[in-house]
Amino acid sequence: MSDLQTTYYKTPIGIAKIEGDKNGIQSISVLDDDTSTILSSSKEIPAYLQDCVSQLDEFFTGTRKEFNLKLNPQGTAFQQSVWEELLNIPFGSTRTYLEQTKQLGDVKAIRAVASANGKNPIWIVIPCHRVVGSDGSLTGYAGGIWRKKWLLEHESGAKQQTLF
Repeated sequence: MSDLQTTYYKTPIGIAKIEGDKNGIQSISVLDDDTSTILSSSKEIPAYLQDCVSQLDEFFTGTRKEFNLKLNPQGTAFQQSVWEELLNIPFGSTRTYLEQTKQLGDVKAIRAVASANGKNPIWIVIPCHRVVGSDGSLTGYAGGIWRKKWLLEHESGAKQQTLF
């Protein structure tokens, strides 16, 4: 029997669904559908998830640059190693997929690394949004490229302005 608990948290770029238990946060995902009914029916935040919600709130208000959470992502040993390496990318920085594969010790595994990044179950906290194409392009983000752009701009402190 699982003690997995769930809560929802409204962020500037969508509703985050947070799941975890006493062993740590298992997933943070962003929902694209209309979730107003979820938020209105959402009860108090489960104890195991309160710190995660607080830290995400601090991240979005600009007062947190590093997360200090107990994580428990579910995946293969290879995926776990890729996600662990993502945690080494500093706030406000980016790394290319090639640089990430070099850090992992196998440049030939670039497609597998990119695939593992795409399966990262812990949105923002394990910062796969900080990985970009070799030419600096914003590629491959499960939450949508517009969210990746928003997150990178948020971390850089520079907000892009549009004319129209």
